[in-house]
Amino acid sequence: MSTSPAAAAALLRSGAYKRFQVMAWVTGVLLAFMTIVGLPWKYLLGNEGSLWYAIGWQLHGFLYMAYLVTVLDAAIRGRWSPGRTVLVALAGTIPFASFWFERRITHELERTAAAAATTEVPT
Repeated sequence: MSTSPAAAAALLRSGAYKRFQVMAWVTGVLLAFMTIVGLPWKYLLGNEGSLWYAIGWQLHGFLYMAYLVTVLDAAIRGRWSPGRTVLVALAGTIPFASFWFERRITHELERTAAAAATTEVPT
């Protein structure tokens, strides 16, 4: 799951990666809230016709589509493998997974970019 040093440095400097980070957190927070609060509200407390519950899931679906766009943008700019791209895209459907993947990718990109910066020889 590695990205080339040049692609990692360019991706970290780009607005595409910052957009991906923001959308990973926004999508993750809403999904976690709807899972921890919304599902028990509906199924354990019997609130079948709750408006906020329906709006919350619709909002998550809309934001997930925006998350997919940011994942694809970051994947293209960072030259991610298709498997990595699919895993990161699916992380928006699993509670708390988007947080974990975002941090893991950020750390990897920072390590790769730092390693490339230390191996560059100034001319």
